[in-house]
Amino acid sequence: MPVKKKQCIIEGKSVRTIEDFYGELMRQLPFPPHFGNNLDALWDVLTSDVKGPIQIIWNGAGASRRSMGKDFDLALTLLQQVGKERKDFVVIVQE
Repeated sequence: MPVKKKQCIIEGKSVRTIEDFYGELMRQLPFPPHFGNNLDALWDVLTSDVKGPIQIIWNGAGASRRSMGKDFDLALTLLQQVGKERKDFVVIVQE
C-alpha cells in the first residue's frame, strides 16, 4: 500500500512573521505538544518527530520574504537543510 504524503501549503500573504510560519506548520503537520516555537525545536521536530513523506509548498514566498526579512531566510534555509537530511522531505518555493 502506498504511503500517503503529508502536504503543508504555506500562503505567503498570510505568513508575515516567524510566529505565523510556526503556526502554519503546527496547524497542518502533526507536531508534538512540546514544540518550542524556535528554529532549533523546528529542526528537531522535522527531522525526528514528524513522519514522512512530507511536501512543503510555500506559495507567494516573496510576500513572506518582504514581511519576515532575515527570519524568512533562516526558516527557508532550515527547511532546505531538512530536505538534505531526509529523502522523504521536499520543499517547493513559489514566488
